[in-house]
Amino acid sequence: MGILTWRRDAGAPGGEAAVRTVAFAYPWRRLVVGALVVVLVGLLAAGVGSVRIPPVALGKILASRLPWVNIDASWPASWDTILWNIRLPRVVLAGLVGLALAVSGATYQGLFRNPLADPYLIGVAAGAGLGATVVLVTPALHFVSGVNMLPIAAFLGALLAVTAAYGVARRGGGLPLTTLILAGVAVAAMASAVTSLLMIRSNPDVRPLLSWLLGGFGRGQWRDVLVVLPYIVLGFLLMMAYGRTLNLLQLEEEEAKQLGVNVERAKLLLIVVASLTTAAAVSVSGLIGFVGLIAPHAVRLLWGYDYRSLLPMSAVIGAGFLILADLVARTAVGSGELPVGIVTAFCGAPFFLYLLRRSRRM
Repeated sequence: MGILTWRRDAGAPGGEAAVRTVAFAYPWRRLVVGALVVVLVGLLAAGVGSVRIPPVALGKILASRLPWVNIDASWPASWDTILWNIRLPRVVLAGLVGLALAVSGATYQGLFRNPLADPYLIGVAAGAGLGATVVLVTPALHFVSGVNMLPIAAFLGALLAVTAAYGVARRGGGLPLTTLILAGVAVAAMASAVTSLLMIRSNPDVRPLLSWLLGGFGRGQWRDVLVVLPYIVLGFLLMMAYGRTLNLLQLEEEEAKQLGVNVERAKLLLIVVASLTTAAAVSVSGLIGFVGLIAPHAVRLLWGYDYRSLLPMSAVIGAGFLILADLVARTAVGSGELPVGIVTAFCGAPFFLYLLRRSRRM
């Protein structure tokens, strides 16, 4: 257990700017329990669908892939194919994207000292949408040398948007966060306008584009997991390493500097890492809103405001929430499938309104 002095987050009950001292104990027990719950939720999601795989059979199929385990295949071969080639990669991908969006959202909220900030704040979503639109309305670009260009274009579009916002906002040796937000809004508006123009000038059937823009994991495969895994894991570890710094950034910048924080370097690193992590997630999932808003706030309501525990618990809740949202998306309408972004919007929009009402009372 350690002692940390910091100012209460702007979204904390009472909203006061007083400095307080809190005791901190890393939440290993909560993390372990939460991770086990997420695994169980993932296994539940893997067994549910148009073809239901019973839990016992699911366990046997998974165990049969372990080394030195010999189990007679008493289940249909199609179950093995459905589980390993369709559902498990989809569940794992949903969990990774949920983790990335939740931790990035918590980081943005701490960095901007705004409890309503989300991972798409400075143009990541609009840039990714533009990159994906360019590929989807240009059939010749769908595949280049056998490589699917959609996630690559979305990733590059997101990074270019963030780079443009950063380039506009940075002045001298500093990075005013308010200016960065305004620059991000402007870049997002421009990217959205170009996206709309391309949609209007494209083939009348824009359903594939709309489906991507609303997010989903219907095409998720193991190669997608392998592509985004290094970005998300590295981004998560770096943001975790800055948990204490995020606590100190809740103070005024001068106070944080007096406590040994290189404020400008921390802001730059956290913006780059959170944006890169978000861009990697968006490149394989499309635009899925509210995960980065719901998960950090759920952690704050349950366990408090210390970013050293808020970040990992947000990761756990974000992963579990998006796995469940994807399960609802693919089972709620029978043989069809809803975009995951619609499901998260139904959950997130009322929650966002609740947060607005709550903040007005403080």
